Amino acid sequence: MKTFEIKDKAQKSENREYVLGFEETGSHACYMMYGILRSGENGRLIKPGSGHEEMVLAVKGDFHITGHYSDILKEGSAFHISGEHECFLENKGAADAIYIIAGGHSESGHH
Repeated sequence: MKTFEIKDKAQKSENREYVLGFEETGSHACYMMYGILRSGENGRLIKPGSGHEEMVLAVKGDFHITGHYSDILKEGSAFHISGEHECFLENKGAADAIYIIAGGHSESGHH
């Protein structure tokens, strides 16, 4: 078994998001993203794409969601989104907020 350090990679990336996927796992079946939104940051696009589905989990902090699905995503809560639907995340809190996205292929989306 191999473990993957993704928090530091997300913190060091330009958009504070890191995708753990094929390059590390060798699998096209699934991927995971670790993302950080700074206080006041908005416009983080969530869009799985054709043939993909994602579950978005608020790990730390609450997120305001707009787009195909509009609501407040409370810490510890998640939502499901698929295909070309898109949402945007905003962090209106005073501290950094963290989310995890688990994604994969829907039945029609296998390579």
